[in-house]
Amino acid sequence: MSRSLNRRLFLTGTVGTVAAATLAACGGSEKDDVSVADVEAGDFPEGSTMAKLNEAGSIKIGTKYDQPLFGQAGPDGKPLGFDVEMGKIIAGALGIDPEKIEWSETVSANREPFLEGGQVDIVVATYSITDTRKEVVDFAGPYYVAGQALLVLADNEDVTGEDSLAGKKVASVDGSTPAQYILDNHPDAELVPFDTYSKCVAALTNGQVDVVTTDNVILAGFKEADPDKLKLVNDGETFTEEPYGIGLAKGDDDFRAFLNDTIQAAYDDGSWAKAWEGTAGSVLPTPEPPELDRY
Repeated sequence: MSRSLNRRLFLTGTVGTVAAATLAACGGSEKDDVSVADVEAGDFPEGSTMAKLNEAGSIKIGTKYDQPLFGQAGPDGKPLGFDVEMGKIIAGALGIDPEKIEWSETVSANREPFLEGGQVDIVVATYSITDTRKEVVDFAGPYYVAGQALLVLADNEDVTGEDSLAGKKVASVDGSTPAQYILDNHPDAELVPFDTYSKCVAALTNGQVDVVTTDNVILAGFKEADPDKLKLVNDGETFTEEPYGIGLAKGDDDFRAFLNDTIQAAYDDGSWAKAWEGTAGSVLPTPEPPELDRY
């Protein structure tokens, strides 16, 4: 049996067992309801990222800190949301307690630099998989597929869809796929870039811009937080597909296979659905998990 086949069998068998025992905490309580796998560095392929992380007993994860439902800083400063729960599932599969996760805030513009520079081991941050990004980093997943939508003030009747953006000031985050979509497809709109979506929404509420655009799930969180002031255009109707992946360093094929196997196991044992239902599921129905792209 070849070494690569041995490795593949290890990943499939071990991750299936690990993720079955790894249930994400979904309420943001003080004590995370997460079962951590009983694995040691020697249980992983020698020299692999998995072995190194397990031996270190910690993992550095980048996520958003300003996106309700997916990644938002809680009262204690620690992030909460669906992306955060996915990070905990990954950590648990490595035998790492969630309290040993080193969280870093990653905004759209610094996700690739953080991975390239080693500031984080993975990024789980509403991170759309694109061919351009795959030139410098790798992705596991997708673990969710979102779509671009529009958020406006509750009394706005002028913006009725993406075909009504001409002449409008449209806020989005610099370096994001939604911002690039506006530049490529709506040159008659004025893109107003910010570094975070919370700043985009603040600009909307104070009249600096007419509309905020990004993924529907992100906008749904902001709308839910301030339903009297904000509304989703056409109830959040989407006009793109945004497959969210877990970013990792380019060329780490063993780690990417491990992450994909962990995601698949979370689909199969219900921990993915539990993570969703305790976070984004408070606003949005539980979707069908997307098929993994094991490129």
